[in-house]
Amino acid sequence: MTTDLAGKRVWVVGASSGIGAATAKALVERGAHVAISARRETELRQVAGSSMTVVVADVTDRASVDSAATQVREALGRIDMVIINAGFWEQMDATAWDRDLFERHVQVNLLGMNNCIGAVLPRMVAGRSGTIVGVASVAGYRGLGGAEAYGATKAAQINMLEGMRVALRRKGVRVVTVCPGFVKTGLTESNTFPMPFLIEADEAADSICRGLERGQMEVVFPVPMAALMKVARLLPVRLWAKVFGSGT
Repeated sequence: MTTDLAGKRVWVVGASSGIGAATAKALVERGAHVAISARRETELRQVAGSSMTVVVADVTDRASVDSAATQVREALGRIDMVIINAGFWEQMDATAWDRDLFERHVQVNLLGMNNCIGAVLPRMVAGRSGTIVGVASVAGYRGLGGAEAYGATKAAQINMLEGMRVALRRKGVRVVTVCPGFVKTGLTESNTFPMPFLIEADEAADSICRGLERGQMEVVFPVPMAALMKVARLLPVRLWAKVFGSGT
């Protein structure tokens, strides 16, 4: 089932920079009515210009997210689609386990997505219409050293969104999982390790919008990274550990 984004009322959460900002701009170019949220108001207004509604929100604060959803509905009339892109990434050292760092990943990536879903899903189910787009990552496909916290939350997001897709299949609500590979953003600029198939944020945004227009349930990009990680999921556990643990 294809989707025409023109005229859609879309709330993009986590849109002050990177993939979220680029996707919001791409949606406007396709004729969508867009509201954007994040914690940083100055950056949001720079992204929005005069073409988007700005609503400040902290995804880790349930009341803040609920208030933002209400403001977005008042501004746009309704929410046809929410794109949940807010995310946190910091490399971990499993040999010096940092419980606070792990918890921060869970608060932003997983509980933040939970807060956003809870703010829009009841009305979508009641109206038997709407689309929830969760931005996870190919890092959720297999465990990698250094990404124990980030990868765990992304794997949880992928699983959660898949379960929702099954449960909501007959309720008129579509659930789309987006799994980017390496994208040049503020989250990745400090990475010192190789990032194969690195793409720009506007390329990621175009992939997301094209996936939504085509009615895809899962949008994975770039294509070479998607193919690589799909194959990686099939490797035996012992082989995976041997290959990727050879340098430790």
